Amino acid sequence: MAFKYKPIVCSFVVSALFAFSPSLFATAVVTDKNINADNTATMWPGSQYNAAIPTFKSVLGYDVGERITSHSDMLRYFDALQQAEPQRIKVVEYGRTWEGRKLIYAAIGNAKHIADLDGFAKNMQQLSDPRKTNKNTAKELIGQLPSSVWLEYSVHGNEISSTDAAMMMAYHLLAAPNEATNQKILNNTIVFIDPLQNPDGRSRFISRYYATVGLQHSGDRLSAEHNEPWPNGRSNHYLFDMNRDWLAITQPETAGRIKAMNHYRPLVVIDLHEMGGDQSYYFSPSAQPFNPHMTKTQINNMNTIGKNNGKHFDRFGFDFFTREVFDAFYPGYGDSWPTFYGASASTYEVSSSRGELFKKHSGENLTYLNTVQRHFVASVSTAEAVADNHEQLLNDYYQYQVTAIEAGKNNKNGRVFIIPNERNKAGSHRLATLMAQHDVDVFKATEAFSSCGKQYQAGAYFIDTAQPKGRFVTTTFSKQVDMDSQFIKEQERRRSRKLHDEIYDITGWSLPLMFDVDVEQCAKPVTVASEVVNSDDKLLGNVSNIDATVGFIVPWGDMAAGRFLTAALLQNIVIKSADKAFVLDDKQQFAAGSLIIEKRSNDADLAAKIAKIAEQTGAQVVGVNTSWVTEGPSFGSDNTVNMIAPNIAMAWDEPTSSLSAGNSRFVIERQFNYPVTAIRTAMLKSADLANYQVLILPSGDYKAVLGERGAANIKQWVERGGVLITLGDATKFAAEPEVGLLDVKRERAFKDKATTDTQAAKHADDEAMVDGQLITSKDSLIKASENLQESPDFVAGVLANIEVDQEHWLTAGVHKNLVAIAYGNDIYTPIKLASGKNVAWFAGADNVLASGYLWQENKQQLAYKPYLIHQPMVKGMVIGFTQEPTARAYLDGLNVMLLNTIFRASAHASPLR
Repeated sequence: MAFKYKPIVCSFVVSALFAFSPSLFATAVVTDKNINADNTATMWPGSQYNAAIPTFKSVLGYDVGERITSHSDMLRYFDALQQAEPQRIKVVEYGRTWEGRKLIYAAIGNAKHIADLDGFAKNMQQLSDPRKTNKNTAKELIGQLPSSVWLEYSVHGNEISSTDAAMMMAYHLLAAPNEATNQKILNNTIVFIDPLQNPDGRSRFISRYYATVGLQHSGDRLSAEHNEPWPNGRSNHYLFDMNRDWLAITQPETAGRIKAMNHYRPLVVIDLHEMGGDQSYYFSPSAQPFNPHMTKTQINNMNTIGKNNGKHFDRFGFDFFTREVFDAFYPGYGDSWPTFYGASASTYEVSSSRGELFKKHSGENLTYLNTVQRHFVASVSTAEAVADNHEQLLNDYYQYQVTAIEAGKNNKNGRVFIIPNERNKAGSHRLATLMAQHDVDVFKATEAFSSCGKQYQAGAYFIDTAQPKGRFVTTTFSKQVDMDSQFIKEQERRRSRKLHDEIYDITGWSLPLMFDVDVEQCAKPVTVASEVVNSDDKLLGNVSNIDATVGFIVPWGDMAAGRFLTAALLQNIVIKSADKAFVLDDKQQFAAGSLIIEKRSNDADLAAKIAKIAEQTGAQVVGVNTSWVTEGPSFGSDNTVNMIAPNIAMAWDEPTSSLSAGNSRFVIERQFNYPVTAIRTAMLKSADLANYQVLILPSGDYKAVLGERGAANIKQWVERGGVLITLGDATKFAAEPEVGLLDVKRERAFKDKATTDTQAAKHADDEAMVDGQLITSKDSLIKASENLQESPDFVAGVLANIEVDQEHWLTAGVHKNLVAIAYGNDIYTPIKLASGKNVAWFAGADNVLASGYLWQENKQQLAYKPYLIHQPMVKGMVIGFTQEPTARAYLDGLNVMLLNTIFRASAHASPLR
């Protein structure tokens, strides 16, 4: 498909410039008088469009589906629609991206509904809480309220077609109000359109895509147009897959979106994506398994909408499929999170042209216009189904709230979750305020209380699941959410046949486990004086004895102390850290890792600085008048190290996993508040790293890019005093024999010895012929076909229990038991004591699984294998995580361990300073 060099305002030369330059193209002044809106007319045949409503061409200079619309042009177009028809569309900014781009949604409906959007939101809030709105009042509201649908587009920035479909959807509703389908929609429904969830990623994609285009577009999948450089446009600025950020809400895009949806509570939510270009179109019903805390009514409503989509796709002659992939089990997607406030929701996926043209394996040329149209048709069809069933959907929504409260009251595992808030104050505060951000009712006790025979101090948080968001609390706080037994049985059968399992994503996600927060349950409601927890509540820091004569101690062990450390280091405050626990003057006990700040080593305004940092970080600080230690290391001991402000480098670019790199950089920069320098991976082959004390290799296969030369350069830097930290797959690189950075090896799948010996005798690869054998059953055939060199079975992602060495300086202040994600099939041998130390390891086979579903063979082989490895190397060291501690930035419970590997490790290295 060639560029369309049609005259626009003057000459061929100008139009060619516009074709190659989105910024120039965006400034073209075009009117409808000299343009035929060919593409627009074919999108929904038979529609009569009002010429007063601005088209793509009149605003942007090109027709729908002719170009990939930029974020700025999308904003211009919605602004033009609002200026033309302010009574029927309202555009609202709901946030800004990390790069400062505006995030908007548009509400479209009839003039009455748009004029009273605030009233609509207020009434939906009433309908959302049967504790305040009885069934008679609810019935009145249901008779008055319109239904609502929230259509969210392009959460993955390189899934491009849905944003243009969103723009076409808005135009179609406004410009053809008398079209039969639109009449139903506008009379009965408010349509919310979030046209571009990931502006930063889309902008990255578009700039690179059009930079590769030559005289004409290439549909060849080998062309540069269809092969994005690192990092691709899927993720946002911090390289997050934002479709998986709905639990932890770490990104501003997600936070703004959740706030808006909690405000309006749309009844149906659709998340529109793209998939492989050789596929067709996917919509609901979803694949198995469903989250057991979803209701049959919600699933049935999506089936109804799916049938309506199928009707229209048949009319247009579009292929589609349902149920075969994209399950509804994990509650942290854009299409699953809304179900836990009562919406019916689903993902839609269209085959992607990943540009303006793509040649499918069938030989068909898939155009951008084709992908835009299918998403547009699905959008109209969904809105129509919502309008057709508006009263039923409103009634089902209210009943969801009623049954959610009842389910909480009858929760056999315990109605109330209680967070004691004693061991990990920062983590408990983070979890409590996060749940408030999800619009969960969370309370903080203002006095001590008793519940189910246990005593709790003032400051404990509690959440009663007998509330409208109770199912969300249950599914995110429970240690285990089980997949359907028949689904599991089928996966075990497939595995026995050496077929791939159908588990789509992680199977364990308990937030208290991931945050390392103690949570207990009680079957009875808590009655105690309390205050409501809000999402913006600040963690309060405290400095006792601000006039201390000797100095200050910050107890180590949570993120508040970690943020205190980074803030103090960046302000050049001199700090020590104790490798072991100690007792001061027979009175005060402090955990290993605790920070010691002596007045004699710092400026005269130290107390004021300490007070301000404590206030900013929420840290607890103790002023001390003596340095007399009666147990453990003294302030001047060799076991009390001087902390430094390390310069941190991170590998950036191929072959680094962009998700691992982005997640890790985000955790360090935005949760630890400490800067990271990103260095192109290839430069590590020969770069002089003397300016850096810490180098982090995020997950990735570095062998081809770094090779022996790069490994040697890094090794020399480590030996001179550098701290190398490897995450996930990067540990695989460090363990390669020719690399020699870690003295461990990956394991093959464990095989029963008798089976191994028999198979080895009968399947010697270097023999032309082997002895004959009898195969007497299908099971024997499978065993005879088995590959003796295979890796352990792949794990989609579970939460695994970790045990921590409490006597190593690298784990100072780290809880003895933690939870991490186990993903993939890499299992490592323990490091020998002659080389280093296994600092943390997976628990025994009977206890290794914390949450999720793990194959029995993996349980057995993973048991007691290393999670965190420390290997000294002359003046420096290598620290290897065998899994990723920063995955999705929601493993908050591992953050103190990660802080130690950066800051305590660099303090323990001994370079020439």
